[in-house]
Amino acid sequence: MKKVSLLLALVMFFSAIATSFAQDRKISSHAKGAVIGGLGGAAAGAIINKRNRVVGGAVGGAAGAGLGYVIGKNADNKRKAEAARVAAARRAEQRRAAAYRAGLAQGAAKAKSNNTALAAAAVPAAVAAPAMMNSFGAPAGAPTSLAMSSAYLPNNNYGARDAAYPTSEVRRKSW
Repeated sequence: MKKVSLLLALVMFFSAIATSFAQDRKISSHAKGAVIGGLGGAAAGAIINKRNRVVGGAVGGAAGAGLGYVIGKNADNKRKAEAARVAAARRAEQRRAAAYRAGLAQGAAKAKSNNTALAAAAVPAAVAAPAMMNSFGAPAGAPTSLAMSSAYLPNNNYGARDAAYPTSEVRRKSW
């Protein structure tokens, strides 16, 4: 029993040294896993094989190193995949923010041009209504009062991003 506890203490000591060495030197996870697995496997193999401890330690060390390498490689792959996912999410958020800022600038420019065009033309709102609103009137005629009572209302704030329905020439009635 004394040999087993001494052997386990020795394995833990070398594992701690290998882990701290690997962290200082920036060794990959699969290399750290191979070292720690090899030490643990060697100790386990020496404890299990009582007839020939050297052979048991060698076989256990090789098996532990292989298993530790696979586990470390899996951890590295997961870490890389997570970093790639986070980077892709950040790029997508930056693209959305850029598109939003471009839409705000475009809407402000369009609203400014619409406001100056309406002020220069001095056209009443009933005459400036879109053609689709006048679906009940004569095709070539001016918009009638029937268009105002249909299912849609003119959107005088078309293009103003801070107003309701900024991308539609008409707005729905509030029922």
